[in-house]
Amino acid sequence: MEYEEKTVREERKYSGNIINVNRATVILPNGKQATRDIVRHPGASVVVPITDNGELLLVKQYRKPCEMISLELPAGKLDEGESPETCAVRELEEETGYIAGNIYRAMSVHSTPGFSDEVLHIFVAMNLSEGSFCPDEDEFISCRKYTVEQCLQMICDGQITDAKTIIGIYLADKIQKGEYKIS
Repeated sequence: MEYEEKTVREERKYSGNIINVNRATVILPNGKQATRDIVRHPGASVVVPITDNGELLLVKQYRKPCEMISLELPAGKLDEGESPETCAVRELEEETGYIAGNIYRAMSVHSTPGFSDEVLHIFVAMNLSEGSFCPDEDEFISCRKYTVEQCLQMICDGQITDAKTIIGIYLADKIQKGEYKIS
């Protein structure tokens, strides 16, 4: 069976600070035509900061689209021309005030492939030292340490609902159990 859709045309419908929204006309595998709305995103880096004591650094912030306070791993979008690793290092210090002695690329995942091309590059940061906490002007955030067990319980209790953070917490759990090797 063939699955690929062939793009006939794609046009920009909205340009924003973080995303663009395009409408694509595609030819389906059965030859019929369909329309797809696509969110174009430059990508982002997510950091799983693990302290020497095995704790994770999580950031608390308000998320307007969901109208809620969210507990998340440090993350941010890639600036134009910026590598995912450089973005991860920058976001870690900006959002937590910590600098990674070692940073490892763990994996890349698609956030919502049904309508967006956003790729999240997940990094693990270790051997942390204090740097300077300097969030962006429009960020009102705080940072706190949690054990992996506390984080897993907060996922089960519905206190952590952010998908990238859930992936990162489960990754940290696998690392601590020796079931995932970073290098």
